[in-house]
Amino acid sequence: MNLPNKLTVLRVLLIPFFVAALLWEHGENQTMRWAAVLIFVVASLTDLLDGKIARKYNMVTNFGKFMDPLADKLLVCSALICLIELGQLPAWMVIVIISREFIISGFRLVASDNGVVIAASYWGKFKTTFQMIAVILLIVRIEALSLVTTACVWISLILTVVSLADYLAKNHRVLTEGSM
Repeated sequence: MNLPNKLTVLRVLLIPFFVAALLWEHGENQTMRWAAVLIFVVASLTDLLDGKIARKYNMVTNFGKFMDPLADKLLVCSALICLIELGQLPAWMVIVIISREFIISGFRLVASDNGVVIAASYWGKFKTTFQMIAVILLIVRIEALSLVTTACVWISLILTVVSLADYLAKNHRVLTEGSM
């Protein structure tokens, strides 16, 4: 269990604490909301660090290849589902975002069975960045930033669709020919 894998496991272990803090009855006291933001930011930073460390120090493992993207999806999907519960996101948006994650995961599984590795694209990385920013802004609910928050939500949704189209266009042969 190397450092990048420990960071990935930490991200997964932080999810229940994040969800509990986010869904806690807030009332006038915003302490738990800010705790949720802090946990989400720490978990997001582990995502940034684990991959960089693994690549830089040649610590890439099969566990990391499997768990890192899964941990990312669990974190973001947990946040989005909680934001539906809190009335801050419409369910249809979250369904689009989560559907994209399932499609790409399935696509990667088929590619992997054919010996093909589908690397993360820049569109996917931009999508993830905007999703994380949007989640943070939605959690903090600062009225003065409502326009920025709305813009980030819509940009992340658009990038979700664009990144899906990009993956499918670049790798369509995985499904149509069985290998690339």
